[in-house]
Amino acid sequence: MAASEQIDVKKDRERRMKWWHDARFGMFIHWGLYSQLGRHEWVMNRERIPVKEYEKLADTWKVKEHPAREWARLAKQAGMKYMVMTTKHHEGFCLWDTKMTDYNAVKRGPRRDLVQEYVDACREFGLRVGFYYSLMDWHHPDGARCASDENARRRFLDFTQGAVHELVTKYGKLDILWYDVSWPLKSPELWESQKMNKMVREIQPDIIINNRSQLPEDFGTPEEHIRAEEVGRAWEACMTFNGSWGYMPYTLPEDWHSTRDVLKMLRQVTGGGGNLLLNIGPAPDGSVPPEGSERLVPVGKWLAKNGEAVYGKVDRADGRMEWTPIGNWSLKGKTAYFWCDRWPGSVITIGGLRTKLLKASLLVDGKPVNFEQKGEQLFLKGLPEKNPDEIANITVIKLDFEEQPSQKLGAGCVVLE
Repeated sequence: MAASEQIDVKKDRERRMKWWHDARFGMFIHWGLYSQLGRHEWVMNRERIPVKEYEKLADTWKVKEHPAREWARLAKQAGMKYMVMTTKHHEGFCLWDTKMTDYNAVKRGPRRDLVQEYVDACREFGLRVGFYYSLMDWHHPDGARCASDENARRRFLDFTQGAVHELVTKYGKLDILWYDVSWPLKSPELWESQKMNKMVREIQPDIIINNRSQLPEDFGTPEEHIRAEEVGRAWEACMTFNGSWGYMPYTLPEDWHSTRDVLKMLRQVTGGGGNLLLNIGPAPDGSVPPEGSERLVPVGKWLAKNGEAVYGKVDRADGRMEWTPIGNWSLKGKTAYFWCDRWPGSVITIGGLRTKLLKASLLVDGKPVNFEQKGEQLFLKGLPEKNPDEIANITVIKLDFEEQPSQKLGAGCVVLE
């Protein structure tokens, strides 16, 4: 590829992804036949349930009226800006009105296009629309055979490409295509990923695509851990709420991430310049588990007051700022946001800042904070004895510097002479 073409590709990616970088926080929805069993979305595989037996779930699945509106309303309340829903998980059951197979939500069980309902809900609540699609398929007769039989591979690719083509043509403008598990074919050439993604972009020129079709594409997807990718590479940590992507009614309240945990994850991804895609696994009828709502609504209330430290263009804090025992950082230009989650009292001392501080304030209300900067120490004074944040005990202090801030601590101590 010529240098000019590389620049054009980079500029186009920046254009397509600007909203996504600004959004920071999205909701993942895992919902399918497995929700009826309530034993994880891999239950068909883990319990070795035969295909014919598992297929019966397609006729017993009963869904309440428009559950996607409940998800979208909650996502909006939580401060999330986009959603990604499983249109087909590994079990092979399609949630839309597909011509590729009768194993779908219109011909069986619900007798409705659940993908259309989801898209309508996203648009009603002003959320960006993402589709998850599992390349792996335990139901399709060629889903495993395609690895050893060329005719089977051709049939399975025709099915896969046909299903993806339907998804990107039937529902208007889409924002995200989120592939998953490219088993059993071992290369993007065997999957014809470049051809398929080219087709997607011809139909949806603004769409962004993840890295799970065995091509890097637009963003990486660390799963169940938060790890920033190399500088310049977009990334999104996808995280379960309670250790399962699919609905599991047997988890204890303490198995769910707390509001405080979710905000700490948000701080971590923001500090690394990434995004957080947090999953809920609705009940079989589509209801949101109450533990999810109980935690996400306060997250949204906190973000309504402190969202400046999260949304929009941020700089990576790793490599520029150091950890401290009482909090951590997100950055925007000459401003640092110190997320204090272990409140020490009326004075906060931060070491190692190498940049002159001009102003300090509480982000929640703009109230000025007195400070003294002396040598390698910054003293923030006159603070409340207890953490003033009543939602999650995480208070953000906004620090405006003369230049882009940096902090150097290392392992040694200051030697006084």
